[in-house]
Amino acid sequence: MNDIGHRARYAARLARVLDHIYDHLDEPLDIDRLAGIACLSPYHWHRIYQAMYGETVSTTVRRLRLHRAAGFLANGSLPIAEIAGRSGYSSLQSFTRTFSAVFGMPPAQYRKSGTHIRFRPSLADSGGNQMTMRDVVLRDIEGFDVLTVDHVGPYMQIGKAFDTLMGWLASRGLLSNEMRMIGIYYDDPTAVAEGELRSKAGVWLPRAVDVSGDPLVSVTSIAGGRYAVLRHKGPYADMASAYQWLYGEWLVNSEHEAANAPVFEEYLNNPKETAPANLLTDICLPVV
Repeated sequence: MNDIGHRARYAARLARVLDHIYDHLDEPLDIDRLAGIACLSPYHWHRIYQAMYGETVSTTVRRLRLHRAAGFLANGSLPIAEIAGRSGYSSLQSFTRTFSAVFGMPPAQYRKSGTHIRFRPSLADSGGNQMTMRDVVLRDIEGFDVLTVDHVGPYMQIGKAFDTLMGWLASRGLLSNEMRMIGIYYDDPTAVAEGELRSKAGVWLPRAVDVSGDPLVSVTSIAGGRYAVLRHKGPYADMASAYQWLYGEWLVNSEHEAANAPVFEEYLNNPKETAPANLLTDICLPVV
């Protein structure tokens, strides 16, 4: 077996760990159980994980739980104490302290006045930093191909597919500073059951890669044409509000109609290295 084969074997084992983490965020973190899922020694597997993913498994779990918690706060009415418990915190105080350190404000304040509120039309005259028609830029984008991994389920969990794709790329020595991270979204979450939402985690690479016969990764084409692009700065938890504003305010008040192609997002920085408030995402809506 060559070096790529060895690395692919480790990537496949750790991908099972990531799948388990995403599917069991409400459960306590059991290092020994994760080692068993990876079929690796409990003395060493977490060091391999950190070397391949750039963060400890505990950091991954905390990041994913806080990301999900921000989504609960921005898009629902679940009690904060319940969110804290589902995020693995034994007390509301410890959850509040950690959430504040990462998101820059306590959970209650985030729910009331986090960055997601700038998409609410009812506050347009409040003097705050509200969205306007000028925040959307029209761009003519050339078509391009991306390597993708399919995801079916909540859009907020597409990170699971991205982590799988990153492991696949790493195992083949294909990670590059020039690559672009792309998410493609096919369904309307207000019309399709959450568990049936279709999306793809994708990456554009500076050179073509042959994936023929690969059961996991495929090539997906992004259609060229005119796009309405909203650059979103802030947590991914704000995305639902951003989409509601883009479709419900900007599109219906513009001279454009949505084209017969899916929306895609381009992620301009890394959530493992960037504070949630500074995350940059281009939401690209095809229009005619």
